[in-house]
Amino acid sequence: MDVTALDDPTDAQIRQWHAVLTAVHAADPAGEPAPELEQTMARLLGVEPGGRQRLWTAVSDGRVIAVATLRLPGEPGAARPGEIDIQVRPEHRRRGIGRRLLTVAAEGLRADGRSSVIAQVLEGTPAVPFLEAHGFRCVLTLRGLLLDMADVPPERTAALLASGPGGYGLVRWRGVVPDEHAEALAHAKHAMADLAQYEGAPWDAHRVREMAEMVAKRGDELYTVAAVRDGVIAGFTEVVVPADSPVRAAQYDTAVVPEHRGRRLGIRVKAAMLDWLRAERPEVREIETDNAGDNVHMLAVNRELGFRPQRESREYQADATDLPT
Repeated sequence: MDVTALDDPTDAQIRQWHAVLTAVHAADPAGEPAPELEQTMARLLGVEPGGRQRLWTAVSDGRVIAVATLRLPGEPGAARPGEIDIQVRPEHRRRGIGRRLLTVAAEGLRADGRSSVIAQVLEGTPAVPFLEAHGFRCVLTLRGLLLDMADVPPERTAALLASGPGGYGLVRWRGVVPDEHAEALAHAKHAMADLAQYEGAPWDAHRVREMAEMVAKRGDELYTVAAVRDGVIAGFTEVVVPADSPVRAAQYDTAVVPEHRGRRLGIRVKAAMLDWLRAERPEVREIETDNAGDNVHMLAVNRELGFRPQRESREYQADATDLPT
């Protein structure tokens, strides 16, 4: 078996990579839709602005049997952890292939000056015991939820909007945040710090813009609705509509600034988002989201809107020094 780095994957290599993902999904679907080739291509060729990505394949008898991705957001040595994803064909598991790829990726992580790495895996899949056996610890449990837009008719969102608190205006935009809201949005994103402390990445106007630019580079479209009071963003929600599969949109961040909580702003901005998507993107039929298992308030908001449980996943983190060498 040979492990090869892919600096600039060809069309054939992308298809081989996708074949591995398809085989893994067939064995461990966990309620998720099968991966699309266009999505795989976008992930392999699209890199977060200001960041880098390392790719490796494990090849046996001319066939790709496993793949690994190491994402390195920000500049080398940044406080943000790397992000790793390893996928091994089911028939080739328990042969040390995953460990071999993890070892190579760990070398890349340390060479970039990173102190830690995170990985997100589905609950109940072989990835869980693999990570726990190789120095990773669970730092967050995520509950995957799915909303059928047909379950939230216009009169329902209208009632939710009408019941919202006074004194707050709603603003919305597509793509990159307007300059007049950039700093306020970055401040509001700090409201999520209690849900993702392990990321160690401060939000500022530059990072907010970079995130939106990364979405646009993939060809997807980012929609944002925010509740504003006295020029301050008190709460917001983001949804991304994929270019290649717009039927199912993805919920990105939703947060309410601590001093504005308890006023149903979260459900109000989400209801406004549903109205906007219904009018502007009628092809969107579903919205998927992940909530931290201990985020009782947001889970309640999503249940009230009509989101239903779909899957459960875990976020794992490991110190670079604990990874195999």
